[in-house]
Amino acid sequence: MPIVAVFDMPGMTQAQYEQSVEKVSGRPGPVKSPADWPVPGLISHTAAPTPNGWLVVDVWESEEAFQQFGETIVPILQELGFPEAQPKIYPVFNVVTH
Repeated sequence: MPIVAVFDMPGMTQAQYEQSVEKVSGRPGPVKSPADWPVPGLISHTAAPTPNGWLVVDVWESEEAFQQFGETIVPILQELGFPEAQPKIYPVFNVVTH
């Protein structure tokens, strides 16, 4: 069952977000495709600034796929100074893509 993972990251800057995605993809520059992620299963990724930080919303094919990704992203977020980053996970009812 697909899930949505919502990271609300108070204090995160655009530069820190960009660093995180470069570390995730293993190359410089923005991520442009789910193939840029180190594990399969990403359906969509959206990131946006908030008044106090950064918001990231991912849709994954399954909670297991997201947990596998967690093995990559958690150490990256800790390295960037966000050791307590915990996403909120919700089951997906409907996904519409372009």
